Formats: sequence, structure tokens, C-alpha cells
Amino acid sequence: EPSAACEVCEGAEEMTEPLKQCVAWLQAYFCEPARTTSLPIPAFHHPLLQRDSFTRQVLWTLLRDVKFGEAVSYKQLANLAGNDRAARAVGGAMRSNPIPIIIPCHRVISSSGKSGNYGGGSLMKEWLLSHEKLQKEKLS
Repeated sequence: EPSAACEVCEGAEEMTEPLKQCVAWLQAYFCEPARTTSLPIPAFHHPLLQRDSFTRQVLWTLLRDVKFGEAVSYKQLANLAGNDRAARAVGGAMRSNPIPIIIPCHRVISSSGKSGNYGGGSLMKEWLLSHEKLQKEKLS
């Protein structure tokens, strides 16, 4: 809704810098998506994103290569991450994603074009995909 205001909870002045970056990024994602490309990606300190693993490779590849308003299949993402036979492992990586939306696991769909699973539920995944599609069309 264009007239809806994006607001941050009270106490924003007490937030740490990484949390402020995260809030700014999420506000931009929902309210002004074109700004997300100019904002720094919040610092991620989750252990899953620190150790060397295929899951880490998949999540960073997704973040880096699948842009706002795009979708990729599990198989395509496996290929981008360096193992074209690991589509099922990509599904596991999506389930392990500690920061959905910022690392956009909702953009990963099945090869048939169906949306597939999502930790936030299929309605949320469909909404996020629709949000991105509509916002991308507005920018075009």
C-alpha cells in the first residue's frame, strides 16, 4: 500500500549498528525496494554463514546472484553454487537459512515453476514473490 507509512519500533536509537543496518534494509525492501541495491548488506555473524560448507556457498550465491524480482530453480541454484547435482541439498540450505528475506530463499522455486516450500509458509512465499514482481514492474 503506497500510502502506508514504514515505521521502526520505539527504541531505535538504542539499536546496535548491525541491527540499524538490518532495519534500514528491511524498510527499504518493503517500502522502497530500489534503495536496497544502494544499502550495505547487514553484517552476518551466524555460525552457519561463517563455516566453509555447501550450505554457505548456496546462501551466498543466492544473495549475490539472484536479484530482486527474479526466481531460480533449486537445480539452477545448485549449478550456480558449483554442484549441478545437488538440488536436494539446495532445499536443505534453504531450510537452514538463518535470515530469510535478506538472503532471499523465497526466490527459489521448483523446476516446474511451482513455488515450493518456504519456512514462513506458502502464502508468505507467494506474497513475497508477488511483492517483488509488482515493485519491479513499477520500476520498469
